[in-house]
Amino acid sequence: MAQFKDFNFKLLVIEKLMYEDETLTPAFSIDERMRDRGIADTVTYVYDNDLAFSVLEESRTYFEQLEISDELLASVDELLLDGGHQVYYECSPVWDGEDDLFDVRSLDDLALLPNLRLIDNADMLTLPDAEDQLAARGIEAG
Repeated sequence: MAQFKDFNFKLLVIEKLMYEDETLTPAFSIDERMRDRGIADTVTYVYDNDLAFSVLEESRTYFEQLEISDELLASVDELLLDGGHQVYYECSPVWDGEDDLFDVRSLDDLALLPNLRLIDNADMLTLPDAEDQLAARGIEAG
């Protein structure tokens, strides 16, 4: 199984496969996990426990340990950078998109996606050489 180096890049892939394409199943739900623990309202729990604007440990552990087959990785031909992704809610239910919590910090994981052809909203990448790295792999920055 593929090993991702950048957690935030992996989240982009999970967004595509789990929440958009629905091919990586079952879909993770932090609200369901919290209900299983007897917590009725995830957002209230997050605020009451000073966990706002951080990745919940339960979510981080789940997504870090989640294995994605090479076959599913090969199916990814497009990624979208967008602060409104479902996977971000599942990680940080009250995140407002106003900080760098989910910024991709490395594009080393591009090698795991052999058929990636487009990263939409690539201008949101804050890496100084992102455009060059994408172009070197024949990936369009949309």
